[in-house]
Amino acid sequence: QVQLVESGGGLVQPGGSLRLSCAASGFTFSSYVMSWYRQAPGKEREFVARISSTGGSINYADSVKGRFTISRDNAKNTVYLQMNSLKPDDTAVYYCKAVRIIEYWGQGTQVTVSS
Repeated sequence: QVQLVESGGGLVQPGGSLRLSCAASGFTFSSYVMSWYRQAPGKEREFVARISSTGGSINYADSVKGRFTISRDNAKNTVYLQMNSLKPDDTAVYYCKAVRIIEYWGQGTQVTVSS
């Protein structure tokens, strides 16, 4: 069956870095656009970053541009989110999403930025 499993979240101090991974299985990963979203407590889920199926097109939310980098390895069926210069406002559950015609979501990984 289809699975998206996020990992790499945790507690980090402001200014620190984390690398999230999302391992996919059960579908043709290389044909899907992959995205990261996040949801902070009491807020709606919001877009973070998107990468096309080949990696040739990438988009970021303004709030993370210049600090976060999305990438993918189609040989490993994995998408990554490198997060640098983290701020307390980045605290959220981070989700990966796969979209072609149907969309699939992972269960999320918690990122907490706090001193």
